[in-house]
Amino acid sequence: MQKEVLVTGASGFIGRQVVSILLDKGYSVCGIYNDHEIVPKTNLRCVKLNLLDIEAVKDFLCKNFFDDCIHLAWYGDSKVHSHPINADWVSASLNLVKLFKTTGGKRLSVAGSISEYDFAYGCFREDLTPLKNKSLYGKCKASLFNILEQYCAQEGIDFKWARIFNLYGPYERPQRLMPSVINSMLKGEDVKVSTCEKFQDYLHVYDVAMAVVQQFESSYQGAVNICSAQPVQLRKIVEMIADITDFKGKICWGAIPTSFEDSIVVGNNDILVHKLGWKAKFSLEDGLRDVVNFYKE
Repeated sequence: MQKEVLVTGASGFIGRQVVSILLDKGYSVCGIYNDHEIVPKTNLRCVKLNLLDIEAVKDFLCKNFFDDCIHLAWYGDSKVHSHPINADWVSASLNLVKLFKTTGGKRLSVAGSISEYDFAYGCFREDLTPLKNKSLYGKCKASLFNILEQYCAQEGIDFKWARIFNLYGPYERPQRLMPSVINSMLKGEDVKVSTCEKFQDYLHVYDVAMAVVQQFESSYQGAVNICSAQPVQLRKIVEMIADITDFKGKICWGAIPTSFEDSIVVGNNDILVHKLGWKAKFSLEDGLRDVVNFYKE
């Protein structure tokens, strides 16, 4: 059994997958959760902790010592891009990392976001594309990356930043595109979507989680795009779900407003594939079938 890994956001969309992969690999995990409880498993220690409570985090880390931390927790509501609580999460993350270092922490992996990038560029590469997103969420994530990159280099912490792009899969928020369309189609209801003309870069949440773990275990430091590098039009995704569910009803294109103005967002994943050796388990079609089966159950 390897040493216990501290995982924040362990009950979240990505976190539950990361925890399962770590356990399968023989790690012991201390999973931090707040709102949603974690299903108990062998070699998983579940701890309810509000990371925004600085004193509570200090008390916990002064009594529990970790060499390794995967920090996934953040505010996850649909208003995330503009919510002022993003600034609180920058502070909370810095507090966590400083206490982690003070108590002997050596290896740190943190979840970043596609939203750090300037979307005007369309195609994003770690060493070329400016981190100048217009949203408060994107600016907070980018600021946290810049601070931690310097801090960890200075303090001798092995630092990894998983810059996660669009994803889908089991337990996604029901208001999101994939689960919303799938549930409507399975119920035989009219499907209300935007024009769905944009092209985006999607991965199944399992493949995202596996990439996070592979980066965590690797010797590569710094930011890595966690993406497919394959732009797909949202309309095609809706049509693929219709085929998989054998939906014969009405798709109301343009019934709801589009979320973003940018026509294409796609990442370069050369580092992920060639330096970390990552390979996706799910094609888009197989991944969508997996999610449809999840909702059927």
